[in-house]
Amino acid sequence: MTSDVKIHYAEGIEVRAAISPESAQILTPQAMEFVAKLARAFEDRRQELLARRAQRQASLDAGNLPDFLPETARIRSGTWTIAPIPADLQDRRVEITGPVDRKMVINALNSGSKVFMADFEDAHSPTWEGTIQGQINLRDAVRRTITYTSPEGKEYKLNEKTAVLLVRPRGWHLDEKHVLIDGKPISGGIFDFALYFFHNVRALLERDTGPYFYLPKMESHLEARLWNDIFVKAQRELGIPEGTIKATVLIETILATFEMDEILYELREHSAGLNCGRWDYIFSAIKKLRNIPDFILPDRAQVTMTTHFMRSYSLLTIKTCHRRNAPAMGGMAAQIPIKNDSQANKEALARVRADKQREVNDGHDGTWVAHPGLVPIALTEFDAVMKGANQIERKREDVQVTAADLLAIPEGTITESGLRNNISVSLQYLASWLGGTGCVPINNLMEDAATVEISRAQIWQWIHHPKGILDDGRRITIALFRQLVQEELDKIKATIGQEQYGKRKFTEASHILDEIITSDQFVEFLTLPAYRHLS
Repeated sequence: MTSDVKIHYAEGIEVRAAISPESAQILTPQAMEFVAKLARAFEDRRQELLARRAQRQASLDAGNLPDFLPETARIRSGTWTIAPIPADLQDRRVEITGPVDRKMVINALNSGSKVFMADFEDAHSPTWEGTIQGQINLRDAVRRTITYTSPEGKEYKLNEKTAVLLVRPRGWHLDEKHVLIDGKPISGGIFDFALYFFHNVRALLERDTGPYFYLPKMESHLEARLWNDIFVKAQRELGIPEGTIKATVLIETILATFEMDEILYELREHSAGLNCGRWDYIFSAIKKLRNIPDFILPDRAQVTMTTHFMRSYSLLTIKTCHRRNAPAMGGMAAQIPIKNDSQANKEALARVRADKQREVNDGHDGTWVAHPGLVPIALTEFDAVMKGANQIERKREDVQVTAADLLAIPEGTITESGLRNNISVSLQYLASWLGGTGCVPINNLMEDAATVEISRAQIWQWIHHPKGILDDGRRITIALFRQLVQEELDKIKATIGQEQYGKRKFTEASHILDEIITSDQFVEFLTLPAYRHLS
């Protein structure tokens, strides 16, 4: 058994967690001083922007619907473009995403996709051990020394040709509670970014690639400006040429859709385009417009990319990006191959093909999958249409999207099966997340925090909204919710057995879910109260 390492840090830097000998290679005094410099320079602005989110929500609650900003009209009408894209980010036709688990990093890099997004956010349960191990795994992947041996003795190593690595740090709302700078918890996003950049930027450049990132959950161009300023300072501190960092922004909040030009403009020196983060986008629409009298969404399964407000958002992303010579990435196919039911597997894969056909024909430059088994399917559909590295030359000037298009309420029904599915998915995912796993196959879909946020947000909205009525006429109440929670827990127990049920954190999960669903105040992110339960 190895003993923990004691490291002396500069004044104001405190790590409130065990540091193993291997973790000490990541949490060096030099690396933590770099982390602290960024935190001290930008923490106040982060807090101001989080306060601004609350003010914006109050305005929405008062009936002020989102719209394109009059004060930035000159940016939208300008003829500027982003800086040139590096060679290895020109062709991103299929990207795979997943957590920073060691085996999964190897499999994703070997998957045949063009890009792997290693995720410290929605697919990651941010335990201290898992977060630092993720940094170790990425360090080894960058240097191509990463290997893994399974408990059964199977060995994993990198192929000669691998995907390009992009990293997604945590969103602005999340802290890293184990690290305090001057007595305050550090931003999880700054912590993730800074450690990866500090340890890997030079090794990446030596391999003719670079420090590439995905930026999640931003709600305004001012939040993009904060990231850009962090990039500038980080590069200057380490003597790296400005513009070396490239970042793709996930458009996964309904407010960001009205500021896509402005977001690209703020990051134009460092931009690698935009991505349609569809699942978080649906969650954001529910969250931000939850108190609008007529805005209520039907069952999650009915809110597809072909609904008017989702298709409008996708087409506007393509048009906005291509006008600025930026890649426009499509969204996630959450389906996973179904091994024990050939007909269900055939139907699931047909849905993936149709989704990818729509994206490539609309003009997207690439797409996301969550499982290596879907990479060949997505590649086939993009290869059939996209003969070059991308489709940026397709400017889609025919697309005209208004604020009303982006706010159109989709038709559909609220069903008991939809309510039950939301409850069951929330319970199963939360139990896994509390156990340290942030990406979970449930009902033949790969669920992460984004998809589960939809589920729990819908339950809350249906209970608290006057139109929260099932298609059979029953009102959705707290009492009905609690009844169905118990019934779904009983089903889970019957499926996995008493022993497994007892080992997993279903009791804690049900308590957290009950707390956030029955609260009169909407909890901004499920992971905020749940994070208190992680070590």
